Amino acid sequence: MMILKGSQRSGGQNLAAHLLNINDNDHVRLHELRGFASRDLKGAFKEAEAVARGTKCRQYLFSLSFSPPSSESVTVEQFEEAIGRAETKLGLDGQPRAIVFHEKEGRRHAHCVWSRIDAQTMTARQMSFFKTKLSGLSRELYLEHGWKMPRGLENAAERNPVNFTLAEWQQAKRQDIDPRWLKSTLQDCWQRSDSATALNQALQERGFFLARGDRRSHVVLDHRGEVWSLPRMLGLKTKDVRDRLGDGENLGTVEDAKKQIAEKMTPALRRHVEESRADFKERDSQLKNYRAEMVRLQRKVRDTLESQHAQEWQAETRARAERLPKGLRGLLARLTGTYKKIKSQNEAEAKATSERQAVERQKLIEQHLKQRAVLREREQELRQQQAERLSALRSDIGRYLTMGRSEPPRRDRGESRRKSEGRADRSASTSLKLTR
Repeated sequence: MMILKGSQRSGGQNLAAHLLNINDNDHVRLHELRGFASRDLKGAFKEAEAVARGTKCRQYLFSLSFSPPSSESVTVEQFEEAIGRAETKLGLDGQPRAIVFHEKEGRRHAHCVWSRIDAQTMTARQMSFFKTKLSGLSRELYLEHGWKMPRGLENAAERNPVNFTLAEWQQAKRQDIDPRWLKSTLQDCWQRSDSATALNQALQERGFFLARGDRRSHVVLDHRGEVWSLPRMLGLKTKDVRDRLGDGENLGTVEDAKKQIAEKMTPALRRHVEESRADFKERDSQLKNYRAEMVRLQRKVRDTLESQHAQEWQAETRARAERLPKGLRGLLARLTGTYKKIKSQNEAEAKATSERQAVERQKLIEQHLKQRAVLREREQELRQQQAERLSALRSDIGRYLTMGRSEPPRRDRGESRRKSEGRADRSASTSLKLTR
């Protein structure tokens, strides 16, 4: 039913700050705290850290994310069921845990964090082979629900080659590059080449340059001088790259390549790149403003619903408490069995209220996810347009740098830009109307 990714870790306060970060997520909800005295996430993780100090365990937490397919709507009960099965498989039954739900870009996923420290024995629960166990559980959930399983989950050898690490993602984002496009571009050049010369030519056609790195045998530079590890981008071992390209001794150094690029990247060339980026940022900023307004309205609606639920719960709890007889009447009711009947009725009503409120909350969340998905499509369309545009521009830059010319022809972007802006405006306006 979902992809499971887990890790042992310390740094409970940093993790709590990440899980509660509302800047990187549209919505954040602390769903459950079990086994902790504290009723807030930071306090709960402080408790886990304090208990761990009585042991030699440093990575006292186990964090697990549950990411369902983007096309599927997964209920809270389904998330809880998956979390419970993961807990059993990992040997974390009964351990204190926290569950947090995130919504981002029209998708919902969950995080569960357990304390690994068994307070009875003051030892850490062993997490042997947890990756294998989680992969097995993911396959079980996909099969049980009849959903299409990702190739990488069916066979580890067929994992998506354009997956990236956090460090790779951050490096690409600093350069305003989609890391998926970057990897797929370099891998396409690799597949079309059988030697260092052929690879260098293919890379230059895309605006990249092959060089000899200080620590790695081969690296790639873009027109801005940013350095990328070729084996890492290809998802290969350094030895495999060397087998095809050699030891790299015939290649120039990174500093040589940067100097050459700096000499040929004239103000005219730089201006073309910056103009394209400025166009993208302008349209992207409009969509971000629409998104911020949508999220603000959705949060307001959810806060209103939560306040309404809290008032209903308090009023019904008082009514149920007043229904229970007290004093001598209470003693007589206990003797006759009436007290037990009233208590059972109260518990049934409380359960019904809890279930009703959960259904109302889920319906609102699903409505908001659908609204957000409309805007997400427009965001993806804009990113794709920008990727295609920069790809073409990089190809121009590669050709002109290798030919020694300094100014590629200007592209007529006015018409395509107006069309893109029109689509973005119409779609974003539709999204806001739905939200309101």
